[in-house]
Amino acid sequence: MPPRRPLRATAAVALLLATAAACGDTGALRGAGATPTATSPARLWPDLSPAASPAYDFDEADTQTVKGVTVPGDDIRKVDPFAVVRAEIAANPSDYDGSKAPYRGTAERIADCAKGQDRNRCPVLKPYYRDLTGDGRDDLTLGFRLLPTKMTAVRVYTVEKHRLVQVMANDDAVSGVELAGHSVIIRSPSELAGYEYRVQWTWDADQKAMLLTHDEFLHTGGRKHGVRRATPTPSASP
Repeated sequence: MPPRRPLRATAAVALLLATAAACGDTGALRGAGATPTATSPARLWPDLSPAASPAYDFDEADTQTVKGVTVPGDDIRKVDPFAVVRAEIAANPSDYDGSKAPYRGTAERIADCAKGQDRNRCPVLKPYYRDLTGDGRDDLTLGFRLLPTKMTAVRVYTVEKHRLVQVMANDDAVSGVELAGHSVIIRSPSELAGYEYRVQWTWDADQKAMLLTHDEFLHTGGRKHGVRRATPTPSASP
């Protein structure tokens, strides 16, 4: 009987050759197919005179001191959020006061925010605290319902020279709000199914205000029906 070792050796060599053949192209470059030709941006109407001023005023750097609200020890966490909303109602009577005011329901139900009242009817949402201005101290992000509409007011406040200062205001139909870094991201429903509006306000140290840095219309999917978006207001009335 012939020895079996040579047969095993021959089989082992064949296996190694087959493995080497299968793995011979490992790490080699492969073509990705045809690459589309790059095109540079086409400038339209080069002779058009540039605009000297914006057509619409978005109040990008609009800030205002909140009157009648103190900041004990410069600690914004000690500020009463309900008092802040009451101060805005008092400062903007055309928006909140009277039967024809667009947000009269907010003024009517702000009394429900007091202790001992039905807090479920209170239009003021839970306050959030985070350093959005980069000074190492917490700032206040506050939201409240603009009743009887479906809109929500989103505000950001900071402390400057012992005073409470509003550095961002956005009124819109809101489906979500996020804080990321020095930015506030607000998502709003769209009339077009599967899409949403997304705006981003970011702190600007030069202007000492939150500026509207992104305004996007994005495809999200998942919604079967579009929702009519309320007309957004970038900031509160001066």
